[in-house]
Amino acid sequence: MNSSTLTPGPSSLLEVRNLEVYYDLSGRRVRAVDGVSLDVREGEVVGLIGESGCGKTTLGRAVVKLLPTYARIASGEILFENENLVQKDENEMRSIRGGKISMIFQNPTTSLNPSLTVGEQISEVVRLHQRVTRRSEVRTRVVDILRKVGIWDAQNRLGNYPYEFSVGMRQRVMIAMAVSANPKLVIADEPTSSLDVSVQARILELLHRLRKELQFSVVLITHNIGLAADMCDKIAIMYAGKVVEYGSKSAVLARPKHRYTFALLKAVPLLHTDVDKLYTVRGNPPDLTDPPVGCRFHPRCEYAEQTCKSHEPPLVTLEPDHIVSCFKPVT
Repeated sequence: MNSSTLTPGPSSLLEVRNLEVYYDLSGRRVRAVDGVSLDVREGEVVGLIGESGCGKTTLGRAVVKLLPTYARIASGEILFENENLVQKDENEMRSIRGGKISMIFQNPTTSLNPSLTVGEQISEVVRLHQRVTRRSEVRTRVVDILRKVGIWDAQNRLGNYPYEFSVGMRQRVMIAMAVSANPKLVIADEPTSSLDVSVQARILELLHRLRKELQFSVVLITHNIGLAADMCDKIAIMYAGKVVEYGSKSAVLARPKHRYTFALLKAVPLLHTDVDKLYTVRGNPPDLTDPPVGCRFHPRCEYAEQTCKSHEPPLVTLEPDHIVSCFKPVT
């Protein structure tokens, strides 16, 4: 595969190179992430966009090596501050995970420990990664971070359990845990998908403010193109385990070149336009235990030609900030 990618800058924080992650399920191999390359620079927000099952979450979990037992990193590199995380053992990853790289999961109800108070859960991160041992100092730092994420009456809510918070407040607790050790990179996996619309806006505003204040980079995993347009600097479009288009937000959203990206954008309804029927991307994503030969999108693409059905299109640089994998790019 052509590993063309956006040229990493001098301040690249994370570089993923030709990463392959496989699931082995009852003798069937799922190519969940198949030859993905991208980079995240310091202070940057990179969005991973695509349908469910395209490999977004698997890629995010691979970075922090929190994959299920039936998954394995088959090949490739994950370079964080020029160190290859693929080669790190679990003990080494514990010093990185939660400290230098943290993750916000999409469902705070299942991600928080129901048997521990929120204060205990955040305190553990502070003690482990900030090397703070004095109880009074740990408490002060936990109260401070809870106030930062908008938990009212933080000092008295330390002893509350997750079930005593609303879902929106639980997500604020998750964000507090993620940023409490001053990480350099936060991976946010659908951080607002379990919240209603009004709460989503407040959580996104909070995440944006904290990023500016604490100066961390973000990998935002989402299927919401509008959210990516608001928050991201660069966007990677994933389809069937591969990145099919990658570039600056303005390039990908204003000048989409891959037929899948174009179809996703066409499926977003415009508020000022009356339509009788919403556009949908025809067909279904492929079975990754037996992906189609050639371009994986060709069974759903009305512009597919014979070449698309027999050869995999390489990633080609169209502009300094825009690459695409398509034999018939949008013109």
